[in-house]
Amino acid sequence: MDPLLYTVSEEDKYYFDLRGYLVVENAISETEVKECNDAIDHYEGEIKTRENGQLAHGSSTLEGSEGRRELHGMLGWPEPYREPFRKLLVHPTVVSRLNEFSGKGFRLDHGPLLINARTGTEGQRLHGGGEPFSPSVWYHQQNGRIFCRGITVAWQLTDVNPGDGGFACVPGSHKGAEPIPEGVRSIEDDMGLVAQPAMKAGDVLLFAETMTHGALPWKGEGERRSVLYKYTSRAAARAVGKHFTPEERYGDWVSELTPEQHAVLYGPGVHHGGRLPILDADDEKTWIVNQE
Repeated sequence: MDPLLYTVSEEDKYYFDLRGYLVVENAISETEVKECNDAIDHYEGEIKTRENGQLAHGSSTLEGSEGRRELHGMLGWPEPYREPFRKLLVHPTVVSRLNEFSGKGFRLDHGPLLINARTGTEGQRLHGGGEPFSPSVWYHQQNGRIFCRGITVAWQLTDVNPGDGGFACVPGSHKGAEPIPEGVRSIEDDMGLVAQPAMKAGDVLLFAETMTHGALPWKGEGERRSVLYKYTSRAAARAVGKHFTPEERYGDWVSELTPEQHAVLYGPGVHHGGRLPILDADDEKTWIVNQE
């Protein structure tokens, strides 16, 4: 594995802090991309389509001919379909950056979720932003460290070319102190501020949830396939639940996971009585750190 895939450079930190997102190219191989796509193809019949207009919220810029398609439950699928998505859950490229941007002890808050779009699929109204303040996903920097409470990791399983649509954002808005104008949120008057990053299958996108983001209507010739894992820092809770252990939160199937995969499924809380495993990663693997 290329050391740059698991080593967080000063340039990575600068870019993420300035823009609110980061694309790591070639994070997984063509074979790994194919494994994910083959599994999704197997469960094609379970993909659900949202009601058209539900995400565009009346925007003439974001409207489309059909609603977004979505698929859940990949971590609990039977073998062999679940395996590629369980690997992505604690992939070294992601673990190294989450440790740096969100802090050791980060956790999966919810997901994974497949976002699937065909030509003509509507976009999504932009949401999030530094103002008003969000206690669940705030962004802060102090003493040379980034503290980003909510980070979404989006694995790209198909190419996203310039002008194709899909994920769009207002770079830098994660630290904004002014409310986002309505025309920017609807992209009917985006003031030239909205960006749509181009990505290739195998790339991974990390973005601060507090950054203003959404999606443009899909205009690509092929499908959009992006699998989102929503992580958060140790003490933050977005999808609230009363249970702490992975078994309580997800069910018996978590006993099949590796210790590293199991470690990121705990519920929120700083005072965990020493029960919380911590992860680290290098160019070959992810492992649990001995805290003694």
